[in-house]
Amino acid sequence: MGQERLNAFLLTKERLHRRFKGLMVPFIVGCALFMQMLDATVLAIALPAMALSFDVPVVQLNLAITAYLLAAAVFVPISGWAADRWGARRVFVAAIVVFTTSSAGCALANSMTDLVAWRVMQGIGGAMMVPVGRLILLRTTAKHELLRAMAFLSMPALLGPMLGPPVGGFLVTFASWHWIFLMNLPIGLLGVYMTLRYVPLSSNQISRRPLDAIGFFLSAICLATLVAAFEMLGQGRLGLHWVAGLLMIGLASGWLYKWHSARCANPIIDLELMRISSFRESVIGGNLCRFAIGATPFLLAILLQVGFGMTPLSAGLITFASAAGALLMKFTARPILQRWGYRRVLMSNAVLTGAALAVCATFSAQTPVAIMIGVLLIGGFFRSLQFTAVNTLGFADIPADRMSSASGFSAMAQQLSISLGVGIAASAINVSMTVRGAATLASVDLIAGFVTIGLFCALSVFSFRRLAPTAGESLQSRTQ
Repeated sequence: MGQERLNAFLLTKERLHRRFKGLMVPFIVGCALFMQMLDATVLAIALPAMALSFDVPVVQLNLAITAYLLAAAVFVPISGWAADRWGARRVFVAAIVVFTTSSAGCALANSMTDLVAWRVMQGIGGAMMVPVGRLILLRTTAKHELLRAMAFLSMPALLGPMLGPPVGGFLVTFASWHWIFLMNLPIGLLGVYMTLRYVPLSSNQISRRPLDAIGFFLSAICLATLVAAFEMLGQGRLGLHWVAGLLMIGLASGWLYKWHSARCANPIIDLELMRISSFRESVIGGNLCRFAIGATPFLLAILLQVGFGMTPLSAGLITFASAAGALLMKFTARPILQRWGYRRVLMSNAVLTGAALAVCATFSAQTPVAIMIGVLLIGGFFRSLQFTAVNTLGFADIPADRMSSASGFSAMAQQLSISLGVGIAASAINVSMTVRGAATLASVDLIAGFVTIGLFCALSVFSFRRLAPTAGESLQSRTQ
């Protein structure tokens, strides 16, 4: 009997050890993703304080946000090639170091010029950090465990934008704006240590494929101009003719890249991946849903602070309910997808996600806080389930030797969709103000923003309908 208990204890210990090791890579990549997503949202809260410190108009500091987005958009496509050339583990560590060092540089900046320069470096680090981290996850996780890993990884993407406003409001109110960058230092140092300790060397799968320099140049122009157009559309700082010009340049560069990639042996963005049904629909339908990642925090911050007169800290604490919903999803995504399958869940949940966003349009200053928190909690759950399913399904049928290309492609598409989501939401608000003939924002204008983004999420159902009923089955089989 004693020997049987000892054997049972050792078996349980071994299982717990394997589970712990299986969660370490998603945790490490999640920390990097959390650091990037938190940094992307916390800065907006601190802009007024930073403008006062640099003695510049607050509107000029929007360049600090745009500089990061442009740098990230330009360098995301090259991340897959860099991971293949020097090894994913090495590039991931280097990206964390660049991002963390740049964060310290931002905190020590003495002028807006210095800040923008360091933000560009941050963008380069972020462009490499997240897609290469996802590639490590894909290379080190068995397909039947990928859903669990992606559920763990999807939380930081939702926690970051929701935690940004309360964290930024707290730091700016009780400390100084410098701490919104300095808080990245311990996270970055921990990330480097954990990567070197727990990420296996097997992730460093070296490939000597040449750099597609022409493709990189064309994709850089395409992505930079499109992101800039979406940002300017959202900010309303340039006339529509400038925005249209940027869009035309971006689309023309994209068309030239498509022509070039068909004639290139190793294109930097592998458009042939779109022939794989599960990947194609995860990009098209998933990006319609991802409009909500950038638009929801943007709309809620304006509604609660400008519309209802709440402080940044109070508004941030309410929006955190969405993050709590995302946490609840972690424990239910796997059984839900195993019970009903990817196609059915993605189709029905797309409508539920869109509806939850549209319901936010009914909020008013008289709406009880408990009701707002309840709606955001449910909406956060639906969004997190959708992103977990989409992120997992997108890599279900990708061959191992094309994982790096797929990871970079997916990251590039996500970058565009988040920027476009904010631009569409802001444009809907501007249209509402124009129809009302008003020069100042009112709560009623935000209805158009919530309804528009909710509609785009719901429309993704037509993309997911094209999935095969058996889509994603390889992710649930231990034989894969």
